[in-house]
Amino acid sequence: MTGWTVRESGRVSLFLAAAMTGVLVVIGLAYDGAGQLRSLQRADDLAAEAARSGGQMIDRARAIEGGPKEIDEPSARTAVADYLAAARGVRDHRVSFPVVGGEKQIQVRVRITYRRDLLGLFGFDNTVTVTGEATARALTGAP
Repeated sequence: MTGWTVRESGRVSLFLAAAMTGVLVVIGLAYDGAGQLRSLQRADDLAAEAARSGGQMIDRARAIEGGPKEIDEPSARTAVADYLAAARGVRDHRVSFPVVGGEKQIQVRVRITYRRDLLGLFGFDNTVTVTGEATARALTGAP
């Protein structure tokens, strides 16, 4: 009986090592997956706030003269760039001004990079880039 327990002890250790590796991969997927989702949410939040910041920049000279109250593109680009410069981790951004229903809007797309902590240990890509996008319009007080 003593010889039987000695022969089987190595198999249990090998199984335990393989099972623990699998468990660590599952933990890594959960941890880094949640981190990637948080990064995606952050990218959306940054894009929304940057779009709001740019949407506040109306062409004041035209508005004072009685013209339409629309977004001043150069000022809006500067406001977006200033807002995103204060945010950390923004890889790059794009600003566009689509016209929807005759109204100029501002659309901001933000890309940030998430560094995977655990999955990089198992041969997965260390970084992943996520994109957030938001559109805003100038609020003019008109109904």
